[in-house]
Amino acid sequence: MRSMARRGLTPNRLTNIWVPFVVAASARLAPGGRLALVLPAELLQVSYASQLRFFLADRFKRIDIVACNELFFEKAEQEVVLFLAEGARASPSTDNICRVTLSQIDTVNQILSDEPDQLLRRAQPKTLRHDTEKWLKYFLTEREIDFMRRLRESKEVVSLDSHAEIDVGVVTGKNEFFVLSEDQLSEHSLHDFVVPLVARAAHLSGATLKKSDWQALARRGERVYLLHLNGQAHQRLPAAVKKYIQIAEKQKTHKGYKCSIRTPWYSVPSVWIPDCFFFRQIYDFPRVVLNRAGATATDTIHRMTCKSPPEGVVANTYTHLTAASAEIEGRSYGGGVLELEPTEAERLLMPAKLVAAMPPQECDRLIRAGNLGKVLEENDRLILQQGIGLSRGECKILENIWAKMRNRRMNRRRRRMQLSKN
Repeated sequence: MRSMARRGLTPNRLTNIWVPFVVAASARLAPGGRLALVLPAELLQVSYASQLRFFLADRFKRIDIVACNELFFEKAEQEVVLFLAEGARASPSTDNICRVTLSQIDTVNQILSDEPDQLLRRAQPKTLRHDTEKWLKYFLTEREIDFMRRLRESKEVVSLDSHAEIDVGVVTGKNEFFVLSEDQLSEHSLHDFVVPLVARAAHLSGATLKKSDWQALARRGERVYLLHLNGQAHQRLPAAVKKYIQIAEKQKTHKGYKCSIRTPWYSVPSVWIPDCFFFRQIYDFPRVVLNRAGATATDTIHRMTCKSPPEGVVANTYTHLTAASAEIEGRSYGGGVLELEPTEAERLLMPAKLVAAMPPQECDRLIRAGNLGKVLEENDRLILQQGIGLSRGECKILENIWAKMRNRRMNRRRRRMQLSKN
């Protein structure tokens, strides 16, 4: 860490040990020197490596990165990349013009042959910006990268945080105790001490969660109630509630970290009802769901508070503009799922002025029927073309960016599933 500090870099509590190692190794190179490392794929996408990305762009003339659809080291179960850098400078400089290529291959065997050289020759080098942006975008073509940058700098387009704030869901510390079903409420007489809850992304099937949707989940026996004892003096709690707490204490529930740092331990913080839900983990599309059920959510789902009318905010996220930016701003791991933390989600692109889009009820109906494509096609026409002035061809570029990046992470997952079967 001292090596980073000497070079003006400021590690935080999330910074992994490989980051200062790369900084130190780069700094020891003679001018013009080369560096070859196997690094975690987190280099491309995590926030704690942002300063390292900046440092490397300043330090080298060229960087080649080779990613793979299968694990390099199966027992390690860590997705890694080959990092190849050349043309080291004596000291970092923002005037340095660094070229980068990112190549994707199917198998590790290709790396053991001459194939990597051919891949690097075929790949299109891009000029690396001297900033902390994620490097996932360099899987795109130069034209696609420039197009996304122009959109972000356009007055017609803003980040989602201009219209909403995103926060994590409720962190209970022990869902087995706090997240309950209707039968559990009856068993322990807890009906007067709960709030409606969405516990899993699977509970959200459309673009709107209605009260009737939540009630159907409750009738089905899903755990959709959150025990909420905040502000309740222990001595005034009913005997049944005290008994339920005592059962948990016998099981050492209150000794868990999150519970142990609270007073009383069963008082869960930050229980509030959001305007919308935002999927934290995404399979295909960054889903935003209007909250009409008066429910909160666990931390498997983000909560969104809107600065503009919630219906308009939700509708204006269902375009290929938001989808494409999600693939660039998020991070994906071996399972192929895209994950967005709140600050990453707030960087997703959408119109600066909310535009009349497909009505929420129609959007909801089509998504529940598995017709997301129809929603995106119509909203691209209404929002992106008529609203902010993009051409049909530019909308197609956004769709292709989304499909390319989405398919890349999904293909890695399929490849690894095939290998596990063999």
